[in-house]
Amino acid sequence: MSALEDKSVGVLVGSAVGDAIGGAVEGWTPEAIRERHGGWVTGIVGPWYDDWRNARPIAPYHKGDGHITDDTLMTHALVEVYDELREHLDAYAIAESLVPKLLTEKRWIPELETEALLLQRVFLAEKWLVARLHYGHIDPREAGVGNIVNCGAAMYVAPVGIANAGDPAGAYAEAIDLAGAHQSSYGREAAGVLAAAVAAAMMPEATASSAVAAALALAKDGTRSAVEAVAEAADGLTDWESAIPVLRRAVEPFDTVGPEYRNQSLDARRPSRTKAIEELPVALGFVLVSGGNVREAVLGGTNYGRDADSIASMAGAITGALNGTGAGGVPAEWAATIAEASKTDLEEPGRVMASVATDLHEADTRRFTHRSETLERLTR
Repeated sequence: MSALEDKSVGVLVGSAVGDAIGGAVEGWTPEAIRERHGGWVTGIVGPWYDDWRNARPIAPYHKGDGHITDDTLMTHALVEVYDELREHLDAYAIAESLVPKLLTEKRWIPELETEALLLQRVFLAEKWLVARLHYGHIDPREAGVGNIVNCGAAMYVAPVGIANAGDPAGAYAEAIDLAGAHQSSYGREAAGVLAAAVAAAMMPEATASSAVAAALALAKDGTRSAVEAVAEAADGLTDWESAIPVLRRAVEPFDTVGPEYRNQSLDARRPSRTKAIEELPVALGFVLVSGGNVREAVLGGTNYGRDADSIASMAGAITGALNGTGAGGVPAEWAATIAEASKTDLEEPGRVMASVATDLHEADTRRFTHRSETLERLTR
């Protein structure tokens, strides 16, 4: 296995593992999580409610027990788009290739324990894609305007970082472009920064600090300020348990959701140049606190609570890129259990993206060579 394939598999398995483990405690506080599970969550746990089908009618999903959620389902759908098109993606690719997958293709949905349309599982912010692009025929580059501003686009753009491995600026630009079909404001910005962090972490010499620094160098507005605040707060911390309240205090001034995750403030999820989604800065914080270790980063994101599946998934993607399948990478027992419970091959999407990244590099090289030759002729 090449280093590229090893790291690509690490990204997508790390992302899926974080999603599945964090999903079991999504929406709760650290205190509630410890009370429910008799202490910190240290691996795969069961659903929060025994009667999970009826406990929350708006979300009758079997979270926990190693089930991946919509974060991973959307990530894998984006991998399929890359595999089919074999080119860099933009907002039109989302409209023309991703939306039909939401609307017309049945697949196994672990949380529903059946085959169903992806549209029937995704959250309202992702249903927006179908409403605006398929039914509304909105210009894909502008379709994200008006959607709730959340982590909906950021949660599945890790493949963009693989497609642009070693080129954080390219990953940022591509994610910003394609995310315009889905999100605006700091939700779109988070997608660009997450993709950049993954692209930076794909470098052979990358460290937790270098990946976060590369992402921070590209971040804009409130997202940049939030990442700076969290990175400063994380400095010197080495265990996720003590980091949880520290990272929350650091990101709180930029978070629009408010102190009660399920009872959001009136300013929640509105566009702003001074605010940020909570998930991305906190995930980067746990990347730093863990020193790039997948297990520690995922457990930090999980026990932080609130949008735990997305936080742990983002942290798992970046640390997975840093480590690949080697030491410090995704614990094999987690990956195997989650793959079996979700009836999903977690490694194949990584192998596919490594192949896609190779094809894209070859195409990019041809394009840049042509441009270089053109400029040489123009400047003789």
